Amino acid sequence: MIRVILASVLSLWAVVAQADIQIQQVTSPGGIKAWLVEEHSIPFTALEIRIRGGANLDRDGKRGSVNLMTALLEEGSGDMDAREFQEAREGLAASYGFDAFDDAIGISATMLSDNRDQAVDLLRQALVEPRFDPDAIERVRGQVQSIIASDAQDPQSIASDTFMAEAFPDHPYGSSINGTSESVATLTREDLLQAHRDTLVRSRVYVGAVGDITPEELGRLLDTLLGDLPEDGPPLPQVAEADLHGGTTVVDYPTPQAVAIFGQTGPERDDPDYFAAYVLNHILGGGGFESRLMDEVREKRGLTYGIGTSLVDKDYTDLWLGSVASANQTIGQAIDLVRSIWADVAANGVTEEELTGAKTYITGEYPLRFDGNAQIAGILVGMQMIGLPPEYVVNRNSYIEAVTMDDIKRVAAERLDPESLHFVVVGQPEGLDAGTSPDAALVPAGEGATAGGPAEEPVDMAPSDGEATP
Repeated sequence: MIRVILASVLSLWAVVAQADIQIQQVTSPGGIKAWLVEEHSIPFTALEIRIRGGANLDRDGKRGSVNLMTALLEEGSGDMDAREFQEAREGLAASYGFDAFDDAIGISATMLSDNRDQAVDLLRQALVEPRFDPDAIERVRGQVQSIIASDAQDPQSIASDTFMAEAFPDHPYGSSINGTSESVATLTREDLLQAHRDTLVRSRVYVGAVGDITPEELGRLLDTLLGDLPEDGPPLPQVAEADLHGGTTVVDYPTPQAVAIFGQTGPERDDPDYFAAYVLNHILGGGGFESRLMDEVREKRGLTYGIGTSLVDKDYTDLWLGSVASANQTIGQAIDLVRSIWADVAANGVTEEELTGAKTYITGEYPLRFDGNAQIAGILVGMQMIGLPPEYVVNRNSYIEAVTMDDIKRVAAERLDPESLHFVVVGQPEGLDAGTSPDAALVPAGEGATAGGPAEEPVDMAPSDGEATP
């Protein structure tokens, strides 16, 4: 019965979310800050917590420790082993999620009002008193190793790994947060405890809360849930300068369809031209069947089933990435066409019809993001992490509408750089090996790439700030 009630709550919130979003800024008695959207018509609360740092804080030689530690937070805590913890959570009809990202640890929770205190106490236990039992460590270690092995055979993951490794050879972004088979195999319980101490710290916490809770109740909840975490951790990483240049890297891999990841540096999230770049990206490759690349590469020439681009805004770097897949016989044509379109848009901009269509779509889909309390809580956290004010949700579409054709032309000319557009191709493409393509480098599969793919695939690679961009 309690599951039926919870399902009804989730459905009802989709209706409630159509109302205006009123964001309150809350500070707990202990000084923990959060953003809150109150909605008392349903007995349900969602929390989204991000702690800045994430897998970037893996210690030297311990790659994958933060990811493995995070996966173990629900595998027993306090005096409960993994099974007892899951039974307690299910008995409360609560839902918890723990995720490691490049730049943050993510903690999600949903709970009913009637047992909110018990649900919070259980979540606090997971965060503050993880057990890291030997049997749980080995079980989850095996799961991670399986993911690493699977990714090592996946062309998309290999392409992602190779691109990031080439772009960031001396930064954590250049390797998978999963670690390698070798690094994960050597991780000890003490390594996991160290990763826990390094990442779960109070000073880097961001919180979004949505639902049946008052500011006073939220303040008390925050102190109970997070007040016993250490105040601070080790220094965060430095800014990562992408080592990207024009050309093609070919990873020799036996697959009938080659996969290509391509990209260049992108605009910073606080750049005054960011919204123009966002609209431009939608026109270029982010708008699905409306985009220039999809029209030219798929619809007119049939070289791919799908192609897309995305602005990827991470804490320490900003990229403009894309991907395309095509048969080995035609991937070279697809790449040439991408470069040509990139250059054409940089030189000539876009049409009025494209600009109008992009702005209509982007402004129209924005309210649809607010279709659940968990989604809204994630947006609230993301806004905080990138320094947006609460009124952004009201003003956001006006920023899109303000983008002019002159803005698009200027940003296209200044930001799109076909000469530095770099491609990584995984497969056995015809005409793109080291012997026939003067700007191509041939890399055997498994060399120059990490063993596992990044948590966020490039074209859909979400920044650690969640759903707030732009």
